[in-house]
Amino acid sequence: MLADITYLKTAEGGLSSAAILALWSCEIVGSAWTPTLHTRVLLAALTDALQRRQTAAARLHDSDRGSLYNDGDYPSALRAAGIERNMSRAGRCYDNAALESFGSRLKSAARRNEAILVSRDHTKLAVFDHLETIHDS
Repeated sequence: MLADITYLKTAEGGLSSAAILALWSCEIVGSAWTPTLHTRVLLAALTDALQRRQTAAARLHDSDRGSLYNDGDYPSALRAAGIERNMSRAGRCYDNAALESFGSRLKSAARRNEAILVSRDHTKLAVFDHLETIHDS
C-alpha cells in the first residue's frame, strides 16, 4: 500500500485529501478528507482501506517521511492491523512516486474544472468521483 496526502485550495479554505493506493491492483482502496491537516485524516483513510479491502495482501505500507506518518497514533494503527511500515531514506521519493503522481493529476483535474473548488463539499464530491470512477492508474 502507498499512502499520501494532497492539499486542495477551495473558496472556503483548504481541504486535505488522504489516499491509500493498492499497488498490486493500481486502485485507491482508502480515502478521507478533512479541512485541516491532521493525523485523523490518515487514520480515517487507513480505516477505509482496511474495511474495503479485508485481505491479507496489504502487509507493507509505504509513505513519505512526513511527521503525520510518524505520529504515534498512525504507526500504532498500522501495527495493530499487522502492517509493516516502509519509509525510504530522506531524498529517496521513488517508493511513493505512483501516489505522488496521482495527487498531481488530481490537482490538475481540479484546476481544469474550477467550479468544483467553490466549496469543500463540491471538492469532496469531485475527489470521490475521481477516486471511484475516473482513476484507472
